[in-house]
Amino acid sequence: MCGIVGLFLKDKSLEPQLGAMLTSMLITMTDRGPDSAGIAIYKGETAGKTKLVVQSDTPQTDFAGLDSALKKQIEGGVKMKVKDTHAVLEIKASQGDAARAALKTLRPTLRIMSRGDSLEIYKEVGLPKNVADRFGLHKMTGTHGIGHTRMATESAVTTMGAHPFNTGDDQCLVHNGSLSNHNSLRRKLRREGVHIETENDTEVGAAYLTWRMMHGATLGEALQSSLDDLDGFFTFVVGTKDGFGVVRDPIACKPAVMAETDQYVAFGSEYRALVDLPGIEQARVWEPEPATVYFWSHNAAPTSTEKAA
Repeated sequence: MCGIVGLFLKDKSLEPQLGAMLTSMLITMTDRGPDSAGIAIYKGETAGKTKLVVQSDTPQTDFAGLDSALKKQIEGGVKMKVKDTHAVLEIKASQGDAARAALKTLRPTLRIMSRGDSLEIYKEVGLPKNVADRFGLHKMTGTHGIGHTRMATESAVTTMGAHPFNTGDDQCLVHNGSLSNHNSLRRKLRREGVHIETENDTEVGAAYLTWRMMHGATLGEALQSSLDDLDGFFTFVVGTKDGFGVVRDPIACKPAVMAETDQYVAFGSEYRALVDLPGIEQARVWEPEPATVYFWSHNAAPTSTEKAA
């Protein structure tokens, strides 16, 4: 099953409501995935800074003095904001790799949820409403975001198995479906130097797109090539610093619906995830076509679609 939601804001006046709107959409999809949930939020960045979001099963122990300890290991200082089992570490942009290496020594039990200048990922085991309440997701502001409710079929119910998955700076992916060639592709990507932490097939999909973009492909090109290189049934919603993209496999058996107005573009596994959005009655609503790449960016034309070859 699994449920996916996504929301890309064109109207800046809606940015304070992004978290509330996305959370409501996510909770509506609870019966499609009640075992875990997560949201990726893209919000304003600080010049010269980047962020690591880390998670701990024992946050009171792991987060105690973490900023002070990390500050001694990297340049440029550390600002830490704790949200339940997650902490956002804001550091100097050039210190991302150094911080990751230091964290392995300082707090080896920490897990990195996301990295990027504007991206923050929060995910945990539990019902979507409970996960959202723990992190105050409904209060978050931002420009766009994606979310996922999971019904585990291919791996254990764990925090690391929950979506979204982040495998490149400011890139993340949520997925409904199943990839059949993820094991061979995982081995190939690891040989290519792409970091993959779990046995979840969705992380392999995310890592594949990261790998393609590392070699010069745009997100649209990477999504299009996934139609040839990934076997199985899938609907991907991918977030980047500037926007988000959608692609379905050529058979497109997994449900998906999109809506667009002058204020936003929205995605849901089912239409009921979109019904409470403002102005939905006037929205253009459609089902994404099979084997077709859709992408919206704040730094390009308001909308673009690319038909796969």
